[in-house]
Amino acid sequence: MPLSKTYSKDKSRCKVVFSLPEGAAGGARKLFLAGEFNDWNLTGLPLRKAKGIFSASLELPAGSPYQYRFLTDTGVWLNDTEADCYVYSAFADADNSVVVL
Repeated sequence: MPLSKTYSKDKSRCKVVFSLPEGAAGGARKLFLAGEFNDWNLTGLPLRKAKGIFSASLELPAGSPYQYRFLTDTGVWLNDTEADCYVYSAFADADNSVVVL
């Protein structure tokens, strides 16, 4: 599922729905969203699972890109296959997903 973006009337904020199909979650029972918008808090943003899709929505300031990744309950990091783009992270020695607002 592509990232869902809904901008406020004045375009200063955007509600983003982050989602990942259950099949892409590697058998995870729980999934968390971590990124620049929450200081990479590993468990602060749990995703809800409904109809085979993990999802979470956030309202973020518009006008910036935000790096993020999904973290499974088994400690495996996953990228969003529908991210706007990807950026290499030396910290993780892997690419991070990016949403551009």
